[in-house]
Amino acid sequence: MKNIPSFIRELYGSQEFIPLHPPIFIGNEKSYLNETIESTFVSSVGAFVDRFEEQTANLLGVSKSVAVVNGTSALQLALRVAGVQNKDEVITQSLSFVATANAISYLGASPVFIDVDLDTMGLSPHHLNNFLNEYAENREDGCYNKITGKKISACVPMHTFGMMCRVDEISVICDDWNIPLVEDAAEAFGSKLNNQYAGSFGLINAFSFNGNKIITAGGGGLVCSNTISMADKAKHLSTTAKKGHNWEYFHDELGYNFRMPNVNAAIALGQLECLSILISSKKEIFKKYQDFFESSPIKLISPLDNCLWNHWLFSVCLENREERDAFLRYTNENKIMTRPIWNLLFKLPMYKSCYRDDQKNAIYLEDRIVNIPSGAKV
Repeated sequence: MKNIPSFIRELYGSQEFIPLHPPIFIGNEKSYLNETIESTFVSSVGAFVDRFEEQTANLLGVSKSVAVVNGTSALQLALRVAGVQNKDEVITQSLSFVATANAISYLGASPVFIDVDLDTMGLSPHHLNNFLNEYAENREDGCYNKITGKKISACVPMHTFGMMCRVDEISVICDDWNIPLVEDAAEAFGSKLNNQYAGSFGLINAFSFNGNKIITAGGGGLVCSNTISMADKAKHLSTTAKKGHNWEYFHDELGYNFRMPNVNAAIALGQLECLSILISSKKEIFKKYQDFFESSPIKLISPLDNCLWNHWLFSVCLENREERDAFLRYTNENKIMTRPIWNLLFKLPMYKSCYRDDQKNAIYLEDRIVNIPSGAKV
């Protein structure tokens, strides 16, 4: 463990503090920002919003994208458009950032926490099948929990650290049970499974462009779908459900002010143009980590063989929680930023009464996984 800080300093340079994943601006971000300011269209209407939506849809191979203010809002919108309503249940994983469960709760629904796979750290098809076979039944209007009587109105797998879960298998299961699939692809922009992009498997899906993501808008999110009517609905709701008119203000349902400002879209578009450069750089850094950890008892986590990873955050697996905590203490005391995986969501006070299965794999990972510096070098 003692030689890890020196290796990371050699990898990233001699600055006093090595952050986890700083944003890097190497493209047209500044010129696009200046163009936006000069145009005076700095708020929620502007050319860069339109261009960012068009280019992300083209990249992901989906019918339409909708730019919004952050990833949590994107997921909340996607879930609402998918049909999630008050008092429904939504299947997801407890090994996730709190925004996954929060977006469900904002709609008055309850998360149902199903265990993850050890190798993907994402929702397990096996455990999902077990839960549905025991507790679910199909009715004319959808899938219901036989015990609670509540509708299971969506399934939300999350692609942990940008590595794809077995979303193709989950999609088949959801189709069999008539449950809408909504991907929480917040961390996986640019990742693929079997050559298909994250965010294109589900009925409607969500991304984040927070400051720590593979590309950033400062703050921002994206809703995307292959069903244009669903994406149009998300766009309408994100713009306060205002009906189009030159001067009248008429809102036909309860909407949200979730629109991405044009200034954020300008940054996002500049970042999008550099995505392949950033991923390529991070891939090279990951290879150096692989060489370094090859003879170490500390395991570097790799994605599935059929996953083309965006290399967002690198992580290592320690022997146990004691070793994890020692690693975190030692690296951070040496001004190398590392962080543990999230506290499992069912342990948080607002989610402690939600259903969960045994969570054996999630608990194992919570005790052992640490993120290490993962920024690009360009």
